Amino acid sequence: MKKELLVWLVMGASTVMQYNTYAQEEQESSEVYLEEYTDEFQENFFEALKQKGIQNYDRAVDLFLKCKQLEPDNSVVDYELAKAYMLDKKYVQAQDYAVTALLSEPTDYWYLDNLLTILDKQGSPIERIKQRIPYQNKKLQQNMAVSLFKMKKYGEASKVLEDLESSQLKSDLKEKIGDSLQKDKQPDAAPVLENRANPDDPLATEKARMEQLIAASDFKKLLNDSQEALDAYPLQPYFYYAYGTALNNTGNPNKGVEVLESGLDYLLDDDGLKNKIYRQLSEGYSKIGNAQKANEYLNKINSGL
Repeated sequence: MKKELLVWLVMGASTVMQYNTYAQEEQESSEVYLEEYTDEFQENFFEALKQKGIQNYDRAVDLFLKCKQLEPDNSVVDYELAKAYMLDKKYVQAQDYAVTALLSEPTDYWYLDNLLTILDKQGSPIERIKQRIPYQNKKLQQNMAVSLFKMKKYGEASKVLEDLESSQLKSDLKEKIGDSLQKDKQPDAAPVLENRANPDDPLATEKARMEQLIAASDFKKLLNDSQEALDAYPLQPYFYYAYGTALNNTGNPNKGVEVLESGLDYLLDDDGLKNKIYRQLSEGYSKIGNAQKANEYLNKINSGL
């Protein structure tokens, strides 16, 4: 419960950090969650996010550690500590906190993805931490296969898939691994033309419905629906775009840019979606206050890169 409350706390207060005004209904909603945390915790946590955003990692770590003292069992704090240490290239500390976060929430995709990223930064094999995590958890194994695919570690992803029972996810991921390996062998092949959406395709229907939510600026509903879709279809880059867009527009651009950048890893040949993601990344980084990254992604749209 604490984790969900803090996620909503971040989403509510992140916008306050960026703007002087805030919708009344959002204030009333966030006040319920704010009561769950002390003023000291809130002050330190949001200042830590701010310091991490401007790459002042030592200061961010100090503030997150203060939060850890106030909330020793808060997995979100462990996750943020792992990220801050990783960005500061202190991988041993980062790995320890990443493992702690994952032990609290073994089925959380982002906690596992963060741990695998830290291992990759060190050039360490997964076997090094298998004994420290509940590896036999099937959802964790599914998440691991998806994360390894995203990191283009196709052989390792295939090895993890071997331990899983037959499922739609396993079938889809094996197909995507095969497509990616084939594309790597034929880098100069002509791009595949986008097929028109099949109205009987549930994925196409879901995407069309989310496009309507985006057009209507119904970002609260989009937030919930896209998160559920992403959990059900973790290999579909569109749902990363939709979820990231929702996060950007419900007060959590820090999480939004993380989700959107993950979505880029699943794109093959879809320049239209790629430009949509670039635009949302530019908007997200603008809200965070990182003008350099915002312009970088905006220029990618203009240059067609």
